[in-house]
Amino acid sequence: MVLVVVMGVSGSGKSTVGSLLANKLGWKFYDADDYHSDPNKLKMAKGISLTDQDRIPWLGELHKIIREGLTSENIVLACSALKQLYRDILTNGEGNVLSQKVKKEDFLASRPFYVHLHGSMELICQRLERRKGHFMPSALLQSQFDILEPLSAPEHFMIINVEKSVSEIVSEIE
Repeated sequence: MVLVVVMGVSGSGKSTVGSLLANKLGWKFYDADDYHSDPNKLKMAKGISLTDQDRIPWLGELHKIIREGLTSENIVLACSALKQLYRDILTNGEGNVLSQKVKKEDFLASRPFYVHLHGSMELICQRLERRKGHFMPSALLQSQFDILEPLSAPEHFMIINVEKSVSEIVSEIE
């Protein structure tokens, strides 16, 4: 089974691109935002950036969900996955990354393919300011750019500029 993680800062189009890609491929779609705890959502809504300690349990839960799902279906996950640590937790599980105890049953059967939706701070900020009903305010965007760690080998990835249309982006990923 295959896991595609559509990643990037808030407002880059992860949910839109991920859901359209999954629909087009006939794959299961998960939006990581749906799994944030209420305290995390409240914290972000107040304009407070999440810490690693806030994110790690959320990423560990996402790992469990995708590990179980990949036993029977291909998955597209929309998730910020901003740091290497976060991507490692998605792939290997929280316990395997944060401790010396390795549980091979926690590893994903295959390595994820990351699609980084990349764009300028100005463009993405404009998108965030137009978005209604989301807990992530544009005031936190700079903090996401600040912690973003570029993808690198041995990760499997592609980087796509979000100035393209959604349909162009989805076609490029396919």
